[in-house]
Amino acid sequence: MIIFQFLMQLIIPLMLVLIGLLIGKGIELHHFKKLDQRECQFSNMIITNLKTIPAEFEATQPFLVMGSAVIATDYFKVFAAGLRTLFGGEMKSYVTLMERARREAVLRMLEQADNQGAQAVWNIRYETCTTHGQQRKKPGGVEVLAYGTALK
Repeated sequence: MIIFQFLMQLIIPLMLVLIGLLIGKGIELHHFKKLDQRECQFSNMIITNLKTIPAEFEATQPFLVMGSAVIATDYFKVFAAGLRTLFGGEMKSYVTLMERARREAVLRMLEQADNQGAQAVWNIRYETCTTHGQQRKKPGGVEVLAYGTALK
């Protein structure tokens, strides 16, 4: 009876972590697939982080565009990152989190530029921050703000 209770106390949390891992990975892969599809729509738009516009590019009416994305982490990523802090090294579970947020923010910025008739977005910059969860040891998220100068 005691062995059964011990196994149940061990198996149930492991099963929940495994289920969280599978569902989280599925959501992440689906989001990456949608990002790829949406990025193809803007393949003709010029985007760069250069500060100056080339002389041959005739543009008028510059205006600010921005896009923001907040991507939440899950308990498995927090668990994996906690293990990584014990041994050191790259936190690969957070790398994908940052990539998703950055790509989503850029796409939202490009959608805003496209809606206003822009041909290019120049001087793209990024700002990042983490959302709640740092002090409370709970899952939080990451916010990425992408902004630049759109040119018609």
